[in-house]
Amino acid sequence: MNARLFAPGFKARPWWWEAAEPVAAPPVDLPGEAEVAIIGGGYTGLSAALTLARLGHRPVVLDMEPIGFGASSRNGGMVSGALKIASDDLAARLGRERADRLVREAAGSFGFLEETIAREEIDCHYRRSGRFVAAWTRKHWDAMAARADWLAEITGGEVRMVPPERTREELGTGHYRGGMVVEAAGSLHPALYVQGLARAAARAGAVLIDRTRVTAIARQGETFRLTTERGTLAARALLAATNGYTGEATPWLARRLIPVGSYIIATEELPAETMARLFPTRRMISDSRRVLNYFRPDPTFTRVLWGGRASFGPTSPEQAAPVLHGFMTEVFPELRDVRITHSWTGNVAFTFDFLPHLGVHEGIHYAVGCQGSGVAMQTWLGHRVALKIAGAANSETAFDDMPFPTLPLYAGRPWFLPIVGAYYRARDRFDRLAA
Repeated sequence: MNARLFAPGFKARPWWWEAAEPVAAPPVDLPGEAEVAIIGGGYTGLSAALTLARLGHRPVVLDMEPIGFGASSRNGGMVSGALKIASDDLAARLGRERADRLVREAAGSFGFLEETIAREEIDCHYRRSGRFVAAWTRKHWDAMAARADWLAEITGGEVRMVPPERTREELGTGHYRGGMVVEAAGSLHPALYVQGLARAAARAGAVLIDRTRVTAIARQGETFRLTTERGTLAARALLAATNGYTGEATPWLARRLIPVGSYIIATEELPAETMARLFPTRRMISDSRRVLNYFRPDPTFTRVLWGGRASFGPTSPEQAAPVLHGFMTEVFPELRDVRITHSWTGNVAFTFDFLPHLGVHEGIHYAVGCQGSGVAMQTWLGHRVALKIAGAANSETAFDDMPFPTLPLYAGRPWFLPIVGAYYRARDRFDRLAA
């Protein structure tokens, strides 16, 4: 590896794991039966387990890796409710009423996350930091400005535009053309959060079983029989909460989810004055490109965490690191000689309509598809699907049983991603040249 780029002791694993590495729990016997079985031990599955346990049920959570090993401990720790969903064309696609319902509920997931952290006393460096969405072009800025008032009304928080000439008030670079500040956003340590959520679910009575892959599911009357690598489990209700790691055991769901690799690097520690110059407001940052960058200061405000789509095909963390470093130095040229201490990757789940989905298919409940913005939404959807399973929901969720599209012949292996990714990158370049 390039010694100028990689710091001594470089690790191809999440920086978050330095404080909260997902580790295998002591072996737990696989029960012969469960009232509710949950496949997936991330935010969705654990939130559902917590709600079910608090309602007096005893859910069993199964994960093929240590609990929280996937995207829930690998993401950027950037929290918002409605930013990804509140797209420019949502009302045109679904109608204003349905679009408003979806965005309002998504915005409410942010408050639900804050309540969960406070109620369960989860120490995960949570901070209501706000987010700055940096405009890639002036046309992008104009599009943001056109929906800023709507977004403020829907989220109930301040949303304001920052003109291009005042960009450096939010971000220490001249690379962007202004942007939008959204106050209803926050930051946390994702690995500490998922560990805290797991402890809360176990405290409430949920059974968490890791290193147990579900290989097949069969329905026998009103019972599901799960075949695992450690035996079989019969369950009266079943939730698939696998998102970007959905496999062959749930083929109908796999046909509707697109696993997309996301990549992140962590820099070595930087001087305090450098961090203050780069992030004068300490907000979370994403930009408006189709192939976006997202970046932030770490919770100790000593290093930069930078994420993005370094590749649209299988790529190792070591291969992705120079690409992300290049993206970072385009925005922050002064970091050209800063080295990388950690680089990692993980899957997020996209859907063909770019919306999260909650529902039931052939008796199997699911709550999936947050397009890489799931810290709050997947926590909320896990809670909502748990209420549905328990028959305890006193209101409908806007995400329930929407049409869930797929493509002909698609079986869960997104061969088309490199083509789509190249097209989106070309569109981003064209937009900038045409600006």
